[in-house]
Formats: sequence, C-alpha cells, structure tokens
Amino acid sequence: MTSTEVRRLSDADAADYRSLMLRAYAREPDAFTSTAAERTALPLTWWQSRVGANADSAEMVWGACCDGVLVGAAGLAREQRERTRHKATLFGMYVAPGFRNLGLARKLVLAVLGQAQGMPGLKLVQLTVTDSNAAAIRLYEACGFQSFGVEPLANRVGDAFIAKRHMWRLLAGG
Repeated sequence: MTSTEVRRLSDADAADYRSLMLRAYAREPDAFTSTAAERTALPLTWWQSRVGANADSAEMVWGACCDGVLVGAAGLAREQRERTRHKATLFGMYVAPGFRNLGLARKLVLAVLGQAQGMPGLKLVQLTVTDSNAAAIRLYEACGFQSFGVEPLANRVGDAFIAKRHMWRLLAGG
C-alpha cells in the first residue's frame, strides 16, 4: 500500500520542488504561465524563498508525497499591497501523471485553503486555470471556487494562444 501525505514544504524540499516543477512546466506547457527555460535559470535560493518556510512568507507551498517522494505541489501567495491584502492566489498546482486520481490534488487544494482560512484579514483565494482543462475546473468547483471570467489569448504556447479561466472562493467569515 502506498503511503501518502500532504505537508507544507520547507527549505530542505526546495531542490525536489524545483525538479518536480521543471518537469511540470515541460510536460504541461498550457497549464503554466512560466516556462521550463525561465525557471531553470533561477537559483535554488529562489525556490527556497518560494516554498516560504518562514511564518511571515508572502508565498508558501504544500507538497503531496507518495512513499516519501514529492509528486505534487500547490502554492499560496498573499497580496502584499495595502488595498489588496485581503486576497491570495493559489498557484502552481500540479500532480505528476502517475499519481493522479488518488485524491492528492483535492488534498493539496484543501491544505492551501486551510492555511488561507487561518490568515488574519484574508477574505478570498483566487486562481487561474487553462479554460480547456475540464478536470481541473471540476476539482476547483468541488472545492468551492466559482468562475468570474475567461481571459482569451492569456498565454502563448508556440503559435497557439491559451485562454485562462479566472476563479475565486470566498473564505468562511469573509
């Protein structure tokens, strides 16, 4: 039986997180705004800051592990400006293909939402998802997200343009 866990990542996980996400950017170019080439150029310290191991970090990442191996991730980034600090963004959601349909994506989203719920003054979490990714949209809707628009021509991948759906979820007490 496979042992799975979802936990907040730390500095010690940065190299594994980098490796997972570089594979994600290469394998699923329609899903991400960043490219593998852009992220490959970044130093490990950037990835360490992204996992947000400090309690007051603006960004933080959760990982899904199977038998101790990082196979999925999702992040939360809180807005920093005074007028937008009531919002955060779920970013970088990914589960490696061999580990899909195990409930890990849902656990990652719920972990991010659980963190967001406990952040003083935070009212909502938003995200963008490729408009043609029906499975991801169903997941987000099942976790309480609602669509509020589609951005045509949001990303260019090669010669194709990808539309992104914008979604949001009000937090309890928000």
